[in-house]
Amino acid sequence: MRTDLYQGHDYYLLDELLTEEHKLIRETAREWVKKEVSPIIEEAAEKCEFPRHLLSGLGEIGAFGPYIPAEYGGPGLDQVSYGIIMQELERCDSGLRSTASVQSSLVMYPIWRYGSEEHKKKYLSKLATGEMMGCFGLTEPDHGSNPGGMTTHFKEDGEDVILNGAKMWISNAPFADIAVVWAKNEEGRIQGVLVERGMEGFSTPTMHGKWSLRASDTGELIFDNVRVPKANILPGRDGLGAPLSCLDSARYGIAWGAIGAALDCYDTALRYAKERMQFDRPIGQFQLQQKKLAEMITEITKAQLLTYRLGQLRDEGKATSAQISMAKRNNVDMALTVARDARQMIGGMGITGEYPIMRHMMNLESVVTYEGTHDIHLLITGLDVTGLNAFV
Repeated sequence: MRTDLYQGHDYYLLDELLTEEHKLIRETAREWVKKEVSPIIEEAAEKCEFPRHLLSGLGEIGAFGPYIPAEYGGPGLDQVSYGIIMQELERCDSGLRSTASVQSSLVMYPIWRYGSEEHKKKYLSKLATGEMMGCFGLTEPDHGSNPGGMTTHFKEDGEDVILNGAKMWISNAPFADIAVVWAKNEEGRIQGVLVERGMEGFSTPTMHGKWSLRASDTGELIFDNVRVPKANILPGRDGLGAPLSCLDSARYGIAWGAIGAALDCYDTALRYAKERMQFDRPIGQFQLQQKKLAEMITEITKAQLLTYRLGQLRDEGKATSAQISMAKRNNVDMALTVARDARQMIGGMGITGEYPIMRHMMNLESVVTYEGTHDIHLLITGLDVTGLNAFV
């Protein structure tokens, strides 16, 4: 069982920009992770099991819907606080952060922003504590980067709608109590539908064979003539912009989370470089190893500055989708590079579960793809700076 020795790295003294509340939130999340998750995460990843007993603890530290107002059972924190929590969770494991990120940004966020008052009162407080868990159904077997091409659909039948279709690569699906499903109505307009476990014709088979996000539950959503009350349709917004706005919130959390994974890899490599002796000296004394470490902390620091400013813009209501795409793409790419360099520094032992780096590397291969691939985010930035659409 590995002892979690992480203390943090702040090369540009960003802590001076944080409030005391931010620091307390970070410390609370970090200590909970060290005590409850770090000792078991390697075993969970090896067994390809999500430790579901952690759900209540995630609720207790405010990881579910941190920015949801207190009137609906949330902590009512700012966007920087949300980012800080996601960073601390992914510093341990991307799958842990994914569970919280989906619950917060892809389930609670759309209910809060686009649900009825009845929806908010019925679901949000239970989702905030982890008593109820949710998932988000957008990606389909044949529609990933092109979600607007989805074929999942519903038609009206009295006071209900009949839902048919399938969603794939859905985090939390195997144990979710509720699914926020995006489907086309009879006019071809995309709407959000709240589908509850137990509805006849609704199933959530687990996906197997993953080499990445192994400590996270991933599944499918299958809808075979599922009868859903019309009252379960989110009334606040329709069209593709509705699910994409949820993805903005999730991608923002990923931008912070990826920094956590990078920090853990850097921390591991730095400690190893000071302790590992070769040729009668610590390997950290060799120029090429110092080059790796210097580049790691430089890129981490740049990502920290980028993401902190993005958090400020989110709190001010000024952050654009393109700015969020830039941060998600940059930070995940940075974390992958840091993880690979750190793995090389540790040599053969770097591929074992004695160190967290290989697990981070495998996880980040999913993070670089989901919620907008590396290349799609590149084109979003390209469209934003040129005004020319490369998607058509």
